[in-house]
Amino acid sequence: MTSKAVYMIGDVDIKNIEEYKKYMEKVKPMIESYGGEYLIRGGEIDALETNLWKPTRMVLVKFPNKKIAMEWYNSDEYKPYKNIRLDNATSNILMVEGL
Repeated sequence: MTSKAVYMIGDVDIKNIEEYKKYMEKVKPMIESYGGEYLIRGGEIDALETNLWKPTRMVLVKFPNKKIAMEWYNSDEYKPYKNIRLDNATSNILMVEGL
């Protein structure tokens, strides 16, 4: 049985871009070292239906499986950068199993 890919979906409203740049610079290579692949990173949004929420800055990362995604998210390596994100942005982060 093959494990399914997991997609991390983030909607991030950056409050302090100068501090948040430290997060963006360090986290991208960290995610890639866990097998993560960025599919969307802040591209233009055409919000066609927004009854549940109004997106701000979308991020979509594909991980090989949920175990690896959660290892990255809960890692000691990520923790200080997660705190940078929490201190300088408001976000929704979801891990969604793919097909």
